[in-house]
Amino acid sequence: MTSPLNHWLRRAAVALLAAVLVPAGAHPASPAGPTAGREVREPAVAGQFYPASAEQLRSALERFLKDAAPPAAKRPIAIVVPHAGYAFSGEIAADGWRYASARPPEVVVVLGTNHTMAGFRGIAASPARGFRTPLGIAEVDRDVIEELLRADPDVVLDARPHEREHSIEVEVPFVQVLFPKAKIVPLVVGAPDPKLCQQLGQALAQVLRGKDALLVASSDLSHYPSARDAGVVDRRVLAAMASLDPDRFHSAIEAEMSRGVASLATCACGEAPILVVMSAARALGSMRGTVVRYGNSGDGPLGDRERVVGYGAVAFETGPGVADTRMLEEPAPAPAGAELDAPTRAALLAYARETLVRFLETQTVPSTRRLPPAAARSRGAFVTLTRHGELRGCIGQLSPIGPLGYTVGRMALEAALNDERFPPVTLDELPFLEIEVSVLSPMKRVELGEIVVGRDGIVLTKDGRRAVFLPQVATEQGWERNELLDHLCEKAGLPRPCWHEGAIFEAFQAEVFGEAHRP
Repeated sequence: MTSPLNHWLRRAAVALLAAVLVPAGAHPASPAGPTAGREVREPAVAGQFYPASAEQLRSALERFLKDAAPPAAKRPIAIVVPHAGYAFSGEIAADGWRYASARPPEVVVVLGTNHTMAGFRGIAASPARGFRTPLGIAEVDRDVIEELLRADPDVVLDARPHEREHSIEVEVPFVQVLFPKAKIVPLVVGAPDPKLCQQLGQALAQVLRGKDALLVASSDLSHYPSARDAGVVDRRVLAAMASLDPDRFHSAIEAEMSRGVASLATCACGEAPILVVMSAARALGSMRGTVVRYGNSGDGPLGDRERVVGYGAVAFETGPGVADTRMLEEPAPAPAGAELDAPTRAALLAYARETLVRFLETQTVPSTRRLPPAAARSRGAFVTLTRHGELRGCIGQLSPIGPLGYTVGRMALEAALNDERFPPVTLDELPFLEIEVSVLSPMKRVELGEIVVGRDGIVLTKDGRRAVFLPQVATEQGWERNELLDHLCEKAGLPRPCWHEGAIFEAFQAEVFGEAHRP
């Protein structure tokens, strides 16, 4: 049976790994003509990139925004925000949107990139009167679009690039929650051509001057390097972006792409929208860029840290012309050695529970960014769920797969939804479950006589089969060493005496801590 987590991950993979370039065979021009789109543009990625339920969607957005960076004292002229699935990039997007929320604008211009329409390299304004999401219809500002059509001959009315494009759609719910009275201007920019982008930026500045407007460029950053490599590439690109210098930004992208970083497919899939917004923001008086937040898809428990997408929130503001890139400073190395202190243990338990609550309520998860520095250690971990003292799920990772916080969040989801011994945990029963975390020391090969019951977790390997018990299992069950090894054989699907000859033993220790008793 497919677990809810595995089913969700298959859907979410599309939201995370959406094509960087227009795929071969992307949908062709409609015979009905470029302006023959529906009066209301219907959602294309609801239930895939973000919740299809209005209640779940609003709850997810409100939680993201509550945890986001505080608003700037004065609303910026423009922001750059990511557009992947909310479970991966929603927190970073919320940082940018909330930063720009000091005063509601009357119109929000959202510039997206072209993921879906082969051969389109121009600028498409949507002919629709509104964009529908589960939260309702966001009205399109037809007057601004008409002015823009007159100001820039490269802008055309064309519904086709908008029909399945997610880079604009995923931003619209943020407008609906933060600025419910604002109208939107959806524009797809098909290519990062410097002349095309500068001309559109100047036209937008001309049309928007005197209007209460916010410009939004929708773009993710690096696609598919490791989390470690993404941290280097994205920081360099974001620093150039914050300079508000289009040439420096474009050169930074070219430099990073030429370095031969493994699996790097692009540095910014929305380079064109960013170039347009830079040009418009400068013309409207912006003098500085602020990096509001940086992260990647590997920061949350659903990401693969060997294959990530980078996300940044950047604001273009008035004021002194010095870029603010303090957010890009590398965090201090995680402390090593000593046991976790009480605040870190409490934070990890709270994070495990919040991960389960958010996933079951909103199909999103929190990132690890608010965890204490000690949670960044690279350690293996197990998460155990019990109800009234009875096991309800237990899954773990013996070897490190990333920072401890990431591992705890991921194993919490696995224990709740992927332990084949039990049905998946439901939201209704979650308040009655207790969470226990076991943080593991590195494993080492041991001889039979070196095993100490109650101190050591044991991994038994024989004939291609493997089984593990945490240190506390033998104590809880009252087993002596031989009983422990008998049960390990059974768990591995081998006869009880299997450990007498030819078995390999590995031992580890664990810091074990859990929640207080729940009802």
